[in-house]
Amino acid sequence: MEVLYAALVLGGMGAVFGILLTVASKIFAVPANPKRDAVRELLPGANCGGCGYPGCDGCADAIASGKAPVNACPVGGSECAKKIAEVMGQEAQDEGVKMVAQVVCQGDLEHCKTKFNYSGIEDCVSAMLVNDGNKSCKYACLGLGTCVRACPFDAIHVDPVKGIAVVDREKCQSCGKCVEVCPKHVIQLQPAELPVRLMCRAADKGILVSDNCRVGCIGCERCYHACEFGALEMKDHLPIIDPEKCRGCMMCAEACPTNAIWAAWDNRKIAEIDKDSCIGCGMCKRQCKFESIVGEVRKPHEVLDACTGCGMCAEKCPKKCITMKVREHTRDAFSKIGTTPAAVSVDTPVVEEKKPKYSPEVQAKIDAALKAKAAKAAATASQE
Repeated sequence: MEVLYAALVLGGMGAVFGILLTVASKIFAVPANPKRDAVRELLPGANCGGCGYPGCDGCADAIASGKAPVNACPVGGSECAKKIAEVMGQEAQDEGVKMVAQVVCQGDLEHCKTKFNYSGIEDCVSAMLVNDGNKSCKYACLGLGTCVRACPFDAIHVDPVKGIAVVDREKCQSCGKCVEVCPKHVIQLQPAELPVRLMCRAADKGILVSDNCRVGCIGCERCYHACEFGALEMKDHLPIIDPEKCRGCMMCAEACPTNAIWAAWDNRKIAEIDKDSCIGCGMCKRQCKFESIVGEVRKPHEVLDACTGCGMCAEKCPKKCITMKVREHTRDAFSKIGTTPAAVSVDTPVVEEKKPKYSPEVQAKIDAALKAKAAKAAATASQE
């Protein structure tokens, strides 16, 4: 009987507590948000944090409450954004610029010197504890796979021969995990489609960079002077490319002596003039900054192989008879003829604005050195 009483007591307690829990769940129940649940079902479930929220649950809460746009998830892409927009009763937003992780370094084992043979833990953070890593360039990728282990999409690996991280652009979902964990900060999220990219972060003087790496930026400023559109500025011995001003002519990469600037050569364009529509107005000829368009007035013009594909002629053509197409062969820099227009009159000559020989930063250093030299000469003269 005692066993029976104990079983009845325990059963009764369980029933009472069950009823209490049921009542409490009804009283304190949080009202469900069907839109939030529907959004959560559409998210890929990677929980990568690339959206800026704590996992897919946090992203769903933010989208449902209106704190985040319907395309907040970088992994889901445009298809996922369209489905979420339908759930939220909104119009699908235009697909933004696709971003991918980019290793801003070419200092592999072939091009960058090593200070010593590292045989410790295969981790970049651990390797940095030993004399800031084994690469001579302190900005170089160590290639020990910290980013590889952080990537939830298997979109990055280390080349076993070159010893440098390589990103698989097709698999990359721009979550930014590799950017966060890289101790050398050589990985950046950049637009997937860019005509040129700077592939070096070595903010040192050229002699130091060239001594450590054969493909590093030496700050020679050739790219700065080669750009005809003011899209480059020099800062800390490195060119800063303004994507808004860049015309994709790729002259900066063509002028770079160390190949520190990468260019999409396979997509380089060339202008093509429809001779049946061209009226020979000469507008394209005057706009071309590379002397690559020839032709007489009122006669069809012709594009030479020196064309860089900047597209200025196509934009300014009043008849819209110029199209830009992908090149089938490399550019011939010597295939050009002078196209500077003659002066309109003797009283109003055409004055071309000359580009400064040096960047403002370098010119300031030169001026300071000249002033110091003059002061030293004056002090010597006064002593005599």
